[in-house]
Amino acid sequence: MIKLRLTVLSFLQFFIWGSWLITIATFWFANKGWGPEEFGKIFSTMGISALFMPAIAGILSDRFINAEKLYGILHILGGLGLCLVPLAENPGEMFWYILLTMLFYMPTISLSNTVMYAILSREKEVDMVKAFPPIRVWGTVGFIVALWTISLTGHESDEFQFYLGGLVSFILGIYSFSLPACPPLGRNLERKGFLQALGLNAFALFKNYRYAVFFLFAMLLGAALQLTNAYGDVYLHSFDKVDSFKNSIAVQYPAIISSIAQISETLFILAIPFFMKRFGIKQIMLISMIAWVLRFGLFAYGDPGSGLWMIVLSCIIYGMAFDFFNISGSLFIEKSVAPEIRASAQGLFTMMVNGVGAVLGSRISGYVMEKYFTTYHEIDGKNIPEINWHGTWLSFTAYAAVVAVLFVLLFREKKEIQKA
Repeated sequence: MIKLRLTVLSFLQFFIWGSWLITIATFWFANKGWGPEEFGKIFSTMGISALFMPAIAGILSDRFINAEKLYGILHILGGLGLCLVPLAENPGEMFWYILLTMLFYMPTISLSNTVMYAILSREKEVDMVKAFPPIRVWGTVGFIVALWTISLTGHESDEFQFYLGGLVSFILGIYSFSLPACPPLGRNLERKGFLQALGLNAFALFKNYRYAVFFLFAMLLGAALQLTNAYGDVYLHSFDKVDSFKNSIAVQYPAIISSIAQISETLFILAIPFFMKRFGIKQIMLISMIAWVLRFGLFAYGDPGSGLWMIVLSCIIYGMAFDFFNISGSLFIEKSVAPEIRASAQGLFTMMVNGVGAVLGSRISGYVMEKYFTTYHEIDGKNIPEINWHGTWLSFTAYAAVVAVLFVLLFREKKEIQKA
C-alpha cells in the first residue's frame, strides 16, 4: 500500500513539471514573439532557484521540520506561482513570476527523494536499489501524461498549461500531509560548529576529490539537460514554416514526439538496477555523456520528413542520457553519504544539476543563440526571431563531446565507495 502512495506522489510531482516545462518555449516564441536571449534569462530562473532552495530545504528537513510537511507547503506555494505566470505582459514580469514558481518547486525534487527514501527505509526486506526505480518511473509517466494532455487539447502555446500545473500542485501539496511522518534525522545530533549546526556540512563533501569531481560534472550535465528541455519542442514547431513539413505529425503535435524521450526514461529507469550492479559510477556517467553527444547531433541533422527517424532516435537516447546520471547519481548519494547529511547532500546534487548548471546553460546558450544563430524579420510591426537550429544543435553537440573527454581525464574511480 505504501508503495502505491509513493507512486501517486511520484506521478503528480512530475506531472506538474511536464504540464509546462517542454512547452513554455512555444508559449514564449510562438505566442509572445520574444527573443532567445530574453528566454535564456526566463529559463535560468529554474537554475537560480536551485542554487540555494534545495540546499535550504535539505537543511530544514534534516534539522527542523518533517520532510513531508515542508514538501506540501512548497507545492501549495508553487501552485500559486504558476497561476500568476499567465498575467505577465512582458519578459520582465514573466521572469519574476517564473522565478517565484521555481523558488518553491525546485526544492521539491530533492525533497521527494528524501520523503520516498525515508518511508521506504522503514519497510522490512526492502532493497532500495530495486524498490526505488519502479516508483520513480511513475514520475516519468506523469510527465508524459501531462505532455500528451497539453498537446492533444491544443494548449501548447497558451496559458492553460500553467493553470493545469497549478491545480495539480495544489492537489499534491494537500496529499503530502497525509503521508507517514518523516521527522528530521539530524535534530538531536551534537552540533560541533556553525556549518554542522545549520546542516551545511554536506558542502564538506567538496574536500573529497571524488565527490568534488562528481558535483562538477553534475553541473556540466545540468547545463546539457536545460538545453534540451528549453528548445526541443519549439525546434519542432519551427518546421511549420516549411510547406513540406507543416502538416506532419511531428509539427502538429511536437509535445507528443518530445514525450518519446520520457517514455524512453521509463525503460532506462527500470534498467538502472542492472547497470548499477555491473558497472561503476564512472562507466554509467560516461555512457550518459556519450548519449548527450548523440542526442544533440541527431537533432542537428533530423527533420520531420525523411529525417524523422533521427529525431525519434534522439528522443530515445535522451532517456539514457538523463537517467544514467540523474537517477544513478541520486542513488549514489543515498548509498554513500552519512544519514545525518543525506537530505542536504541530495539538495546539493539538485543545486549543481538544476542550479549552477541550469543558470550557466540557459544564460550562455541564450547569448550564443542570439549572437551567432538568430536573425530578426519585421512582421506586422514586430521583430520576429528566426533561429538557425542546425548550427545551434551542432554547438551543443560540441559542448557535450568536450565534457565527455574531460570526464574521462579527470574522474578517478575506486573499487570501494567511500563514506563522506
